[in-house]
Amino acid sequence: MANTTEATPKPKGNRPRWMLHVQAQFWRVLMGIGMMLHRLARPRPPKPAFHRDIDATVSPLKGKFRLNFYVPKEYKKHKKLKGTKKYPVVINFHGGGFVLGTAHDDARWCGVVVDQVGAVVVSVDYRLAPENPFPTAVEDGADAVLWLAQNAEELMLDADRFAISGFSSGGNMSFTVPLCLQGELFDRTTSGARIIDDRAGNVPNATVAPPPALAQNLTPNGSRVPLVRQKSRLDRIAMLRQTGASSLSLVSSYKDGSGVSVMTEASNAILKIRGIVSFYPPTDYTQTRAQRRGTCTRADQQLPAVFTDLFDDSYLQPPSLDLSHPWLSPGVAPDRMLKALPDDIVLFCCEWDMLLAEGERFRDRLQQDLGKRVHYHCVPGVPHGWDKAPNPLRESPGARQQYMVACKELKRMFDLEDDDNDGDNEHVDARADLACKQYHKSVDLGKRAAPKV
Repeated sequence: MANTTEATPKPKGNRPRWMLHVQAQFWRVLMGIGMMLHRLARPRPPKPAFHRDIDATVSPLKGKFRLNFYVPKEYKKHKKLKGTKKYPVVINFHGGGFVLGTAHDDARWCGVVVDQVGAVVVSVDYRLAPENPFPTAVEDGADAVLWLAQNAEELMLDADRFAISGFSSGGNMSFTVPLCLQGELFDRTTSGARIIDDRAGNVPNATVAPPPALAQNLTPNGSRVPLVRQKSRLDRIAMLRQTGASSLSLVSSYKDGSGVSVMTEASNAILKIRGIVSFYPPTDYTQTRAQRRGTCTRADQQLPAVFTDLFDDSYLQPPSLDLSHPWLSPGVAPDRMLKALPDDIVLFCCEWDMLLAEGERFRDRLQQDLGKRVHYHCVPGVPHGWDKAPNPLRESPGARQQYMVACKELKRMFDLEDDDNDGDNEHVDARADLACKQYHKSVDLGKRAAPKV
């Protein structure tokens, strides 16, 4: 009897939605302090050269969000001279469970990409939950891509050489934003009748009544619960999603060689996404948190439930949300949608991460079933988000080496020559190559310890 009780999830008590907002603000302050300490370690990461605040047009929930630009040293000089130079671009999405974090969190990654690839990095400060639940973050990511396409000429950006990167929830967005840019996804009419054609997925509005099985205190995700007094806010969001205008209906994307080109009917701007670099992303929200935790080899290294519950309760609303939606769970998206992703994908997972198993399933599907070129690394002996340790005395061990490996792949995607003339770069590249080999050995043999750097 005791075993049965332990195996059965206990329903959580209802809590007012304002409590989510309070908790989110509390952890945002603490995470901000942690990231400040993270950025104090030498060599210190760069600060954004400039920023742009842009309007949300894809999401019916109108508002503004910020794009932070990290640029090469000579960028401003070329801009003043009004020359013809164009820079490749990496659009980056930060992590934090769609609830925490800022566009400054990945400053070390942005700095390495700027130095090693010579690219402009645009870090997106997308709007967060619980104030803006699913899929607002993804829609803001799509808006960032479209805005950069329309302003590429003014900003000296090479519209033919874009890539997308992200960490954790931002790693999820590195896949779901291109899927979002494939256009609005309906498989049902507003009355709930199924549409029989080539369109897949469904838009996250409330026009379809939730299945009776989901209208319980404990949802299939195992952590999300209906929240007291949330109905009015979520109903307003649902109404906006039904009646509000979205520029996504004017967007189309199509496979263009190994990349994906994105264009809008509103302008002649076309942008080509050459590849994706994703660090430890969640890819399958149809898996419960208990199922995810059960796959982790180090229970003591998992994200605490206080965070995962906050993330799920805040972002995955309403509780009737379709957890297999392609804009949420790319790992279970239809083949025809995944085929339209760029062919070049770089995927980093962590050995002590509850997201490792689903990451490897997604890798196998992309590589074996869909023929994508997946450059995969399992970083041994590290937990989720290991590269963001709040240590002001030194960088997270091994992080720069992983970033260097990713930069080599970005240079290949952008058709840039790998310049190894500098002696320091040769030394760093050699260590990165060694680290890369150790990762693969760790995957193959499962016995090699984490590399010491």
